[in-house]
Amino acid sequence: MNKQPILNVGIMKSTHIEFILETGYRVGTNMIPQGNYTIELRKGKMILQGQSFLTISEEEIKLLPIFRTNSFVLKDVTIGIDFHWEQKEDQRFTGGIRFFIDQDAIQVINTIHLEDYLKSVISSEMSATSSVELLKAHAVISRSWLIAQINKKKEIAGRHSGFDSQTDTDLEHIRWYDREDHHSFDVCADDHCQRYHGITKIISSTATGAVDDTIGEVLKSQQEICDARFSKCCGGVSENFENNWEPLHKSYLVAVADKEPLGTSPNLNLTQEPLAREWILSSPKAFCNTTDEKILSQVLPSFDQKTSDFFRWTIQYSQEELSSLLKKKSGIDFGSILRLEPVERGPSGRIIRLRIVGNQHSLIVGKELEIRKWLSDSHLYSSCFVVNYEEIEDGIPGKFIIRGAGWGHGSGLCQIGAAVMGEKGFTYDQILKHYFQGARLERIY
Repeated sequence: MNKQPILNVGIMKSTHIEFILETGYRVGTNMIPQGNYTIELRKGKMILQGQSFLTISEEEIKLLPIFRTNSFVLKDVTIGIDFHWEQKEDQRFTGGIRFFIDQDAIQVINTIHLEDYLKSVISSEMSATSSVELLKAHAVISRSWLIAQINKKKEIAGRHSGFDSQTDTDLEHIRWYDREDHHSFDVCADDHCQRYHGITKIISSTATGAVDDTIGEVLKSQQEICDARFSKCCGGVSENFENNWEPLHKSYLVAVADKEPLGTSPNLNLTQEPLAREWILSSPKAFCNTTDEKILSQVLPSFDQKTSDFFRWTIQYSQEELSSLLKKKSGIDFGSILRLEPVERGPSGRIIRLRIVGNQHSLIVGKELEIRKWLSDSHLYSSCFVVNYEEIEDGIPGKFIIRGAGWGHGSGLCQIGAAVMGEKGFTYDQILKHYFQGARLERIY
């Protein structure tokens, strides 16, 4: 690869979309002036119109920028989809726009150079005022992950075979969620992939400099560009790739203790239930074990800061709440819930397979994100948890106390841990070597 790719980023999908062109654009050979526009789906056709422009199409409509810095505003973009802080906001973007019909709605795509995309991502995922070393580290992993996803998509297409991420039997329901779910664009703009809010957020000179200073730099393992993952808070130990996604071992995405000495394996076997319970109920030393508001504000946008307990957290459900929630999320009537039993844990203590035992039905569910989806209206913070049962009558608990560790899948870079490392004076290459075992930095364009 000798030049940076141009990305197709999926922003939103609706039957009626309002947007503002802040500069002139082109549609084919026609100029389209700045101003307010709508595009809506009527009887299988897209109707794009403004004060002095109208075009109708059953195919794709492309709005091409005249200059790379041309910008537009999309109204009412949903962010934080299915998370506890889901909300709508108007968002500004540079680059081009594509519209096409997808399943009875209009899909909006932003076409943008990869490095411009990264300047937004590291400002959307965290504060643009974060330490320089943290921003550099995040630029490298975001770039690596994205190019790895593009390569993976090409590989799957070349095999002419589907990508099966779900297995169901009478005893188990196993599903994982990955970016291969997107067939019509490279990456989405929400947490399912990487947060990308265009130029809506303030992109500081520090954030821009972090991308420019690392331009073309990726993590590689042997000859492969690393599928570099990250999460908000590992909880003290990071998790193996294969325990969260497809059953494929990646040597650079394995369990690491989030403390010094850097890059060491955990000294406790958290796959064992007694040790996992003791560790989750404690507050072990770790980079991400911090309450420093200055550091947290670097990593967490304002809507994430509504949650204060990242390293260790507690939630509780009544019997009625939990049985109703599981029925709604799984479509299965378990009856009264008797137990939530860990069947298998990974080296970070995260539950990979959980047996739900009800007085009418029992089933094993996995992997970690499916467990989190079933046990929360949005997403449980992580699958690294233990359960205490209270108010038991005739063997049926009246209350479930869930105590957990970390926020997210825990694989790869821990954003809060990396922020602490940056404040402690570690350089971006040290941060990357800590979280990605055996990986090396290489500039590919």
